[in-house]
Amino acid sequence: MPIHDAFPYPLYLVISERDCTKKHWLTVAEEAILGGVDIIQLREKDCSRHELLQKARELKRLTDRYQIPLIINDAVDIAIEIQAWGVHVGRSDMPPSEIISTYGQHLSVGWSIELMSQMRSEELQHVQHLGISPIFSTATKKDTISTWGITGIRELRNLSPKPFIAIGGMQLANAKKAFDAGANSIAVVSAICASGDPRKASHELKELLK
Repeated sequence: MPIHDAFPYPLYLVISERDCTKKHWLTVAEEAILGGVDIIQLREKDCSRHELLQKARELKRLTDRYQIPLIINDAVDIAIEIQAWGVHVGRSDMPPSEIISTYGQHLSVGWSIELMSQMRSEELQHVQHLGISPIFSTATKKDTISTWGITGIRELRNLSPKPFIAIGGMQLANAKKAFDAGANSIAVVSAICASGDPRKASHELKELLK
């Protein structure tokens, strides 16, 4: 799939301290950027607001240095406070329409698509990019009903021209299949975060998507 003009970030890292099992999470983030990661999402589900804010500030300093967009998962107020590029929310989080009405157009809003019915939702008009989730089963997505698979990406691609981010079980072995099926970006967690060499892992994925 060609790179989408509205979301020109083919390799998307979703990071948390917990998922970085071999190196400090900020080291992983920096090495991933040097390896070719185009955009980063901070996804911390078990932090206090204070801890999340501190992590977000630390990561924002790093991403600013490399001119990499930063997305914050769920915590819209923190995304606004640190002047993040965007926010990503799911079905159980603040609806995209409420984000816009409360905070204005300051953030690029991503929305997790877990059900086909969401593609008919009025919320879609308030969203800039869609996280198709999960493509394959993964430990980071335990609360989803089913997986989309590669076929699901193709079906959804026919329903919307918005940028698609494939997430869930994305690895070197399957990332290009998702890309070829219609995804514009591949979101990776463990393939980079749990790697002993995040820079190399990122480089290999980026080369695959060229």
